[in-house]
Amino acid sequence: MTTRREFIQTTAATGLVASLPGLGSTIASAAPPPTSTAPLARPRPMAANEQIRCAVIGLRGRGNNHVDALQRLSNVNVVALCDCDRTILDSRAAAFEKAQGRSIDGFVNYRQLLERDDIHCISIATPNHWHALMAVESCRAGKDVYVEKPVSHNIGEGPHLLAAARDELRIVQTGTQSRSTQAIIDGIKWVHDGHLGDIVLARGLCYKPRQSIGCAQEPHEGPESLDFDLWTGPAAMQPLRRPKLHYDWHWDTNTGNGDIGNQGVHQVDICRWAVGARAMPRRVASIGGRVGYEDCGNTPNTQVAFFDYGAAPIIFEVRGLPHDKDAQRTNWGGGMDTYMGQRIAALVHCTNGTLVVTHSRTCDALDLEGNLVKRFEGGGDHFANFIEAVRSRDPGDLNASILEGVRSSDLCHLANIGHQVGTPGTAADAMDLAGQNEHFADAADRMLQHLQRNEVDCNGEALTIGPWLDIDPVKERFTNSEAANTLIARDGRPPYTFPSLS
Repeated sequence: MTTRREFIQTTAATGLVASLPGLGSTIASAAPPPTSTAPLARPRPMAANEQIRCAVIGLRGRGNNHVDALQRLSNVNVVALCDCDRTILDSRAAAFEKAQGRSIDGFVNYRQLLERDDIHCISIATPNHWHALMAVESCRAGKDVYVEKPVSHNIGEGPHLLAAARDELRIVQTGTQSRSTQAIIDGIKWVHDGHLGDIVLARGLCYKPRQSIGCAQEPHEGPESLDFDLWTGPAAMQPLRRPKLHYDWHWDTNTGNGDIGNQGVHQVDICRWAVGARAMPRRVASIGGRVGYEDCGNTPNTQVAFFDYGAAPIIFEVRGLPHDKDAQRTNWGGGMDTYMGQRIAALVHCTNGTLVVTHSRTCDALDLEGNLVKRFEGGGDHFANFIEAVRSRDPGDLNASILEGVRSSDLCHLANIGHQVGTPGTAADAMDLAGQNEHFADAADRMLQHLQRNEVDCNGEALTIGPWLDIDPVKERFTNSEAANTLIARDGRPPYTFPSLS
């Protein structure tokens, strides 16, 4: 297991190769994964006035934000774009050239992009199943990396990420931007300093109504402009059963991790940060299901996951249905817990009060009666923090190192494994399982009330009840379920596989 101290010591660096002239516009074809063959020269720190050249991979959604955020920074230039959908690539390149008044290189295949030795940083905003392998190959190609959350699709990918960043002396930032939000930084530090007493529970909330994704009339492979083999990459090659290729991949376990791995990883990360968890919990359990409609998704739209950290457990709650059945018939809204009109991201319950973390860059400390004790405010620039560390070559400057990203992503994967090895059950079965902990039981009861308002019959076996899964946090394996252990990792699909770990 790599500790933060070991990670910083082995990745401290002192230099970066100078930029070379641009290589012109390139449309990539198949290319082998990059490998490290020569002894690695330690990159040198870069001055504030030196140009950092970046490329962004994955352009349909979040990647646009990456381009804008990087391009706004002083002496940082986005010089290449990459997407395996030719139509999206051409559209984004044209928009960039119009906005920036200069041309930009475009790539369909990221592996040809990685051959460019004039690019310092790769920013990855692809679907989840590509995050880890693309980040590893970028490190092996001598690039620093900003990789979106979750940093991995499964637990087995984490060690590859840590090894690549360490071995190649790379700066790797995880896209959990709450780590750079000043209000949350100050609020959690204040709690850690003991101002609200001892932490007894952290709750992460993803109350985000999402409608059915439907089912396709016939299996398909996306638009003609898409390289479907490349898009599928390390996932299993399966024709799409859903109508939409884009975004709805989140709700397919082959490529996504459900809402706990999509939105929820941000809140899971805040909770883990708050309770100071540096390893896996001693056990995990999940209850929930994909309820309220039938479609081609196979991830839960309703879930309560319990992570047993002893005196200060973490509970994560997903609610994908709206407030009630009437909301389904009208605007599909509601379902959110709010505080002072703001959506709640996380709650850190302590012996003398609660820290309320919202989605609006505020963080309030309340006493046991709900009175405001202290308010923390202020945002941050997560991409600026990444570039700062790229210049300094010190991973300790990162607010969200790859080690933090792996640990928080792993919790999401644990919850999903708990769901995948579960069995059909009733509301009574859910309460029997959750009843082993009063906080778990309270969350389960609120979940069932929400489902009742949406007219989901939980007296039948509509739910999936996962067993308690015991975990060896050192070996990072389950001690009481071989079925769960088979879901820790997957082999990948040649040629999209990880190199062996020595």
